[in-house]
Amino acid sequence: MVIAAAVSSRARARALVAMAALLGVAAGSAQQPAGAELGALPPPDALPRVEFVFEARVTLAPATVLGETGVGHRQYIPITGGTVAGPKFKGEVIPGGWDYQLRTGGGCGTISADYFWRAEDGAVIHILNEGMMCPGGAKGERTWLHPRFEAPKGPHDWLTRGTFVASLEADRPATPPPAGAPPVMGAIRIKVYQIK
Repeated sequence: MVIAAAVSSRARARALVAMAALLGVAAGSAQQPAGAELGALPPPDALPRVEFVFEARVTLAPATVLGETGVGHRQYIPITGGTVAGPKFKGEVIPGGWDYQLRTGGGCGTISADYFWRAEDGAVIHILNEGMMCPGGAKGERTWLHPRFEAPKGPHDWLTRGTFVASLEADRPATPPPAGAPPVMGAIRIKVYQIK
């Protein structure tokens, strides 16, 4: 019984060491100082930084509105195309994706955009971009999204492995719609940052 407990303890210890190595908590990586209080600010070299990698301008068709449902106001917006440009990626938005939106109580809502890009070299990248929008929030508050990418193995697989955040901004047409007409979105701009 004692031998079994000792073997079990060694196995757990080995599993914890393997998990720490997998998570990058090996010796030499930024760590909290020994004895640091839970919730203490991490040292500066342990804080994440962000790097701007590219911006997408995504064109949109008018929304198809389902209306009020048991869970909120549902609509979807077809994605019709667009371009992607920046220091780490260039390409085009492939027409045919969707931006699903659900507005819940209090004016906030969720978005889940599912679509594809084609890189300059022809590689196709899948994007699932999700987030929460609360129009009219605190002054200076922005809408942040969490894009996830799935790229084929090769020069773009850094997108699959990376962690990203993105800002969302409306790209309104230069000529506003006539008085009384519904607002026209036309396109959105998504600035993507990689967390390092």
